[in-house]
Parts: sequence; C-alpha cells; structure tokens
Amino acid sequence: MLGGQASGAATALRLVLGKRLQDLRETAGLSFEHAARALDVTHATIRRMEKAQVGLKVPYVEKLLRIYGLSEQDEIDRFLVLVREANQPGWWHRYRDVLPDWFSAFVSLESEADQIRAYEPHYVPGLLQTEAYATAVLRAGMPHAPATEIERLVALRLARQEVLSRARPPLLWIVVDETVLRRPIGRPNVMRAQVARLVEAAANPQVRLQVMSFSAGLHPAMYGPFHLFRFPLPELPDVACAESLVGAHYFDQRDDVSAFREALDRMCAQAAPVHRTEAILGEIRKEI
Repeated sequence: MLGGQASGAATALRLVLGKRLQDLRETAGLSFEHAARALDVTHATIRRMEKAQVGLKVPYVEKLLRIYGLSEQDEIDRFLVLVREANQPGWWHRYRDVLPDWFSAFVSLESEADQIRAYEPHYVPGLLQTEAYATAVLRAGMPHAPATEIERLVALRLARQEVLSRARPPLLWIVVDETVLRRPIGRPNVMRAQVARLVEAAANPQVRLQVMSFSAGLHPAMYGPFHLFRFPLPELPDVACAESLVGAHYFDQRDDVSAFREALDRMCAQAAPVHRTEAILGEIRKEI
C-alpha cells in the first residue's frame, strides 16, 4: 500500500525518487536497518523516505546514494537536483488551510497523471462538477463548516479542473452510476446545468464518460468509488485510490492495482458505450 491512509503532500516525482532509493538499496544488498544506522535514524525513517511519506532531505539522500554505491558526482548531483524539485510545494499548497494530507496526495497524483480512470457511484466526479453542484455537495457533506471554508473548498475543486485545459491534458475515463444522474443535488436548475456540463465534457476527445445503468445489474465495483492513475514517468507505477468517509487508501502494488484495473475494464464493457452517453444525458435532462 502506498503511503497507508495518508500520504502527505507527496508529488509523483517524490514517489519516483523514493522508489529509486529503494531499488538502489536493494541492489546494494542493504537492509533498512543498515541504511538507518548510516544516517543515525530509525529504520522507519528509511521506509517513509522510500514510500514518499516524508520529505527527502538533501544531506540524507546524498549520503544514502554514496552508501548505495553511486560514485559519479555528476550522477549524484542530477539526483539531488530532482530531490530539490520534488520538495517544492505544488500549486495546491495555497489551499493547505482546507486541504487534509490524505487529499493533498490525491490532488498531486491527479495533477501529474497522464491518464485518470475512475468509478463514481454517488456524485459527479470533482473534475467535471459545476460550481453550484460542488457547493451543494460540499455543504451536504460538511453541514457544520463555515461558509468561508466551503468557498475555499469549491475554489480548490475548480482549480483542479484546470488540468483538463492544460497544453497536454490527461485522458479522463469515468464510469458513473446512473444514481449519480438521478439523485437530486440542490435545486433542479443546479442538476440541469450539471448535466449540460457533462454533455459538454463528453464531447471533449480527452474525456470518455460512460453510464452504468440500473438495468446493467450487478457489477464488479459496487463496494465504492475509486480512481486509477497512470503517469508519463515509466519509473512510477500505476496508483489506485479508494476513498472512504474520513480519508483514502493508496495502492501501488501490482496485484492490488491489477484488481482495480480489471474491475474497471469489466465495467467499461458492461456500461453503456461512450457513443451513447450524450443521448442518455439528454434523456435525463428532459426529466429534471
């Protein structure tokens, strides 16, 4: 499991560097304990560095690289340049007043992925929500939060959507349950505008939106929502994220990620095909 329940503010690059440190240590035949003694830290610190659960301290990394057998100064310097880059806060850092650690990791992965796949049984995915819909959802989920906090969270959600309009946007492939489109959120005009936004998104060649209709019956992911991220960096494995009421769990082990991918593949085959999405949304909009 990647980072347990809360992966801090890890960026994709920091995850890559942590994995690279793990590979170097294992190639050198050294244990966590051996590396920890060299830095005068606990073995848990080495584990957290490799899993990107903590920031990478440049002096620590430089010493580890030499212990692990890297002798070329140019190679070490290049690695350290990447460490400094990985430790820079992401754009979402300006929302740290309302951004819990577990979701900071999610936003980082979302921002740096070149493919985002997901199943959503409850709500329109955040990347496709209108401002009014996002406000209604957040108010329902946080009934005691002050208005200023809701406004900040809505602003964060809208800022996340800029990933879809950047020069090289990710492929966004979402399967939504029909419940998402049938459940009233806010006033009728909110839902009508939201469905119209989905029609617009479905016309984007970088967005594939499928609807899992009630008539499709049982499917492989009825246990809850999840996301699957793929990155342009070949060193970084696919990462799956399964959400819960109070956080999220992140998975990067091959068998775990394969289970999520297989479920999504089966669901994409079972859901209405992409070319039917606009017609389905049109029919639902007429009923609102």
